[in-house]
Amino acid sequence: MLGVVFTEFLEMVEEKFDLDTVDTILDATTLANDGAYTAIGAYDHQEIVQLVNALSQHTQIPIDDLIQTFGHYLAGRFAKLYPEFFEGFSDPFEFLATVDSYIHREVKKLYPNAQLPSITTEPIDENTLVVNYRSHRSFGRLAEGLILGAMNHFECEATIERHELSAGDNSHVRFIVRKTSA
Repeated sequence: MLGVVFTEFLEMVEEKFDLDTVDTILDATTLANDGAYTAIGAYDHQEIVQLVNALSQHTQIPIDDLIQTFGHYLAGRFAKLYPEFFEGFSDPFEFLATVDSYIHREVKKLYPNAQLPSITTEPIDENTLVVNYRSHRSFGRLAEGLILGAMNHFECEATIERHELSAGDNSHVRFIVRKTSA
């Protein structure tokens, strides 16, 4: 998994909780590199699972809620770190439709070994979009948070209906996104 995900997760923990919480979750885990991550590195995704589990145990916040919150936070950070991916779009549905065809393609240019999820979209009407997420990493809740964060970035309120299609492991999830304001 790309190092930027790890560095941004730890930044989110520090921002939403505090630096002591970061230290606590790092101390509670057994990580290959002791929690020293660089944005350009690549790390085993099981390490982020350990960090989220430790954060959940420390804060008593459910894991799914933490992962979704992180996805929402990460979308905002991506908009700041990689504004070029968001430029030229005024509608979040248009933006979401480019994740696989443009954003992931650009990420692969920078990180050829990156194992990215598959994100496909199916427009239903101008206010409804189906987003399909598939990944061996089972981070459907992260994808849901990223979708909510993208909607927020474009100042568009929405509801998301979630359909787990992978027997509960979050590796294949269909989201029906409905705009409630534009």
